[in-house]
Amino acid sequence: MYEEEQRPDHGPLAGFTVGVTAARRADELGTLLQRRGAAVMHAPALRIVQLADDSELLGATKELIRQVPDIVVATTAIGFRGWVEAADGWGLGEDLLSRLGGARILARGPKVKGAVRAAGLTEEWSPSSESMAEVLDRLLEEGVDGQRIAIQLHGEPLPGFVEALREGGAEVVGVPVYRWMPPEDIAPVDRLLDATVSRGVDALTFTSAPAAASLLSRAEERGMLPEVLEAMSHDVLPACVGPVTALPLQSRGIDTIQPERFRLGPLVQLLCKELPGRARALPIAGHRVEIRGHAVLVDGDLKPVPPAGMSLLRALSRRPGWVVARAELLRALPGSGRDEHAVETAMARLRTALGTPKLIQTVVKRGYRLALDPAADTKYADA
Repeated sequence: MYEEEQRPDHGPLAGFTVGVTAARRADELGTLLQRRGAAVMHAPALRIVQLADDSELLGATKELIRQVPDIVVATTAIGFRGWVEAADGWGLGEDLLSRLGGARILARGPKVKGAVRAAGLTEEWSPSSESMAEVLDRLLEEGVDGQRIAIQLHGEPLPGFVEALREGGAEVVGVPVYRWMPPEDIAPVDRLLDATVSRGVDALTFTSAPAAASLLSRAEERGMLPEVLEAMSHDVLPACVGPVTALPLQSRGIDTIQPERFRLGPLVQLLCKELPGRARALPIAGHRVEIRGHAVLVDGDLKPVPPAGMSLLRALSRRPGWVVARAELLRALPGSGRDEHAVETAMARLRTALGTPKLIQTVVKRGYRLALDPAADTKYADA
């Protein structure tokens, strides 16, 4: 009888391919995914403008030194540290910290608070929720009319934040730390889009809204946006680090998954739960067979399968236990032409990869079927 439990010799993401669109901290995210067994396809959808070369950041820094803000909102630790370091490089570090020291500083979360204190400054308040919405509520409740407010931006859009402050009578100065631009090499992005449409990836991860917007923009440029949206709506799981990151996708009608804590670790943990839960598990010939993105678990043992074999297996699993004709299986093979011999060749390789030939039965002159266990026939008859 097939086993109920997976064997602990592979990670929970074994057999799945995950696309990583991040530019910053991509190595960290990729390592977390690979440690849990995933194959990773990295395609940075953006590149970051180096701070020392950013004339907009220099201009905003000089403006704040010239005219001191009443309130400073620090949104990210790396952004705040980078701003101070860039100012030091321009010879403006002491002047900037002196001006910021005379302002009320609001830090979005504990990491930002640490960066503020490391610069020798002290925050007035930080929300326990780490939410910019709570920061906005506090400012509006206190009243911002006539206040000069500097907001350290970090490439992420702050929908309604700046507008609400301005409507409340504030003068808002944006400090554009780490601005995003399209990648210099677009080829990895194109490969990721092609893999998305062909279902060569099982999930796409997004750690910034600009990266999500950039990927969709490139898909639109190539005339494949409808196909990409269709894939993400059904087969390819979009996973975002938080609700702000998800906005460009949600505006296109795409539902996403997000961890409760907006961090890379919880994002990976969520994928470890969601992707295996989406995989199809069937009782076949006395074995438990779980069909994943590019591999199959047979009684918990990981069996890597060639792409053509995965195409055949998915076609068979859509009607488990039923005979699928060679002609239909041929249509499931990518670029196979009209020769049904291609089905036989791919099927032989699939059986070899699975290591258990009896999982798939040959029905003479008709086609192939999964050897679904008799007790499961009724359950899966209309699957």
